[in-house]
Amino acid sequence: MDTITLFVYGTLRRHETNHGLIRGATCIAEQAWVNGELFDTGNGYPTLELNESGKVHGELYEVSKKLLPQLDALEDYEEGKESNLYDRTNVTVHTDNSTIVALVYVNVDELSKVEKITHGDWKLHRFMKNRPQQVYYFAYGSCMDDERFRKAGVEHCFKNLIGAALLKGYSMKYLFRVSDGGRADIVEDGGDTEGLLYLTPYEGVEYLFAREGFYGGWYRPTFVDVAIDGEIFKDVLTFHVYNKMPEVSPPDHYSTEILRGAKGRLSKRYYEYLLTELDRLKKSSNR
Repeated sequence: MDTITLFVYGTLRRHETNHGLIRGATCIAEQAWVNGELFDTGNGYPTLELNESGKVHGELYEVSKKLLPQLDALEDYEEGKESNLYDRTNVTVHTDNSTIVALVYVNVDELSKVEKITHGDWKLHRFMKNRPQQVYYFAYGSCMDDERFRKAGVEHCFKNLIGAALLKGYSMKYLFRVSDGGRADIVEDGGDTEGLLYLTPYEGVEYLFAREGFYGGWYRPTFVDVAIDGEIFKDVLTFHVYNKMPEVSPPDHYSTEILRGAKGRLSKRYYEYLLTELDRLKKSSNR
């Protein structure tokens, strides 16, 4: 084969400083993870230790074998060299749809593990460190409903609605389960999800972290590219369920919030799709 499968978790990720090296590669999954721990080296890049202690999030690519020498040089890896900063090895990578064995560069220098990144995501780590004044946020599901913002007293954080946006490559399904039914999630399966793009202050991000149960392990903040009339907005904040369950019908009050937020703002086609899916799931749960 003329290609290798590569898991990247730091500066080789999309829109990061070294991504240009693999820009021509085929992205297999934007939402991928391995078992391990992630550390900030203090030098502008992270390092990975493979173990069973947690999850490290990244992206999965199909890369030309011709790039391997350049990747080795970037990671300061040389076969047989004792002073390598990284080792190159195989790892089991999990995506929304499959489990794949891929190459990854892992830590061999204990001194480089300066700060543990507890949530296992380099992009999120830098985002939370930098605390940007304004953040693009992609809302889908019940998060499109302004009534929830008003009840929480944060409507001022979400007054700057950019417009209806399209997230390509993901479908919205109800994969987060609570006592009364399912809640919305995005799954990377090649579909499309429509939602609303906001420009919010960091205060709004803190509200979203609490609402989505980030610290409780419910929804994981992640960064996606969305489009409005062909204009691409890069690294937009949204949320992705940590532990997906089989899809289950949401309760009526939650369905109402989704439809209230979508009506008249998303496309008519997508609104009809939401109605159809909610009806299908409700009928299925009543069998």
